[in-house]
Amino acid sequence: MSRKMTREVSGGTSRERLLAEAFVEMADSVTDDFDVAEFVQGLAARCVELLGVSAVGVLLADTEGDLKLVAASGEHAWVLDLLALQREEGPSLDCHRSGTANTNIALTRLEATIAWPKFATRAGEAGYAMMHVLPLRQGDQALGTLNLFQARPQVLGPDATALAQALADVATIAMLRRRSLEQSETERGQLQEALVSRIIIEQAKGVLAERWKCTVDEAFAVLRSHARANRLRLAECARQVVAGEFDTEAIHRG
Repeated sequence: MSRKMTREVSGGTSRERLLAEAFVEMADSVTDDFDVAEFVQGLAARCVELLGVSAVGVLLADTEGDLKLVAASGEHAWVLDLLALQREEGPSLDCHRSGTANTNIALTRLEATIAWPKFATRAGEAGYAMMHVLPLRQGDQALGTLNLFQARPQVLGPDATALAQALADVATIAMLRRRSLEQSETERGQLQEALVSRIIIEQAKGVLAERWKCTVDEAFAVLRSHARANRLRLAECARQVVAGEFDTEAIHRG
C-alpha cells in the first residue's frame, strides 16, 4: 500500500481492511507454535503499512531489564544501529523506564541533542528527522517499546498515535497471554511431576518396610538419609528401589 493511501482519513475501505487484518492476524498468532520474533516482526511490518512511517523497530527487555532488538521493518544497518544504541541512551530507554509514550520527537532539535547526543546525531546521519516511541506495557508489566522513525518531520496526529498505541497494546496482551500460558503449563508439569514422585516414594516406602520388617516411617527415614548422604534426589532413590536397581540390604545395614 502506498504512503498516500495510508495517510487518507480513516474510513477508506483499504485502510479498514488492513486494520481488520492486522488485529485478526495478531490475535490468531497466539497458538501452540507461537514465536515471539515472528510475531513482533509482523507488528513492525503492519505499523509501516498503517502509519506510513519510514521504519519500525521493536525492542524487548531481557531478564536483566536490558532492551534488545527483536524485530525491524527492514534490515537497514542504520535502523539496526539506532535501535541497538538505545541500550545506552535514547527515547526508547526513557519510555521503557517511565511507561509513557513519547511522540513527535524532532531529532534535529536542541532538546533531543541535549537529551540523547549520540543517538540524535546518528539518527540525523541516517536521515531520520522524527521519532515516536510507545510502550509495550500492561499495568506494571513492561515488555519493551515500539519505535517509529520518519524521514520527514511529519507530525503523527492523535488518531494515528492512538492506532499505534492500540497495536502496541494488542501485541503486549498477546505476548503476556502467551507467557501466562507457558507459566501455567510449567506449573502443571511441576505439579504432575510432584504427584508422580509422591507415588513412587510411597511405593518405595512399602517395599522397604516389607523387606526390612519395619514401619513405613522408619523405612522412609533410612531412604531419605541415604539420598542426602549421596546427594541424590529422593524421588530418584525411590524409583531405583521400586525398579530393583540397587541393594536395599546394603542401605539397611549402613
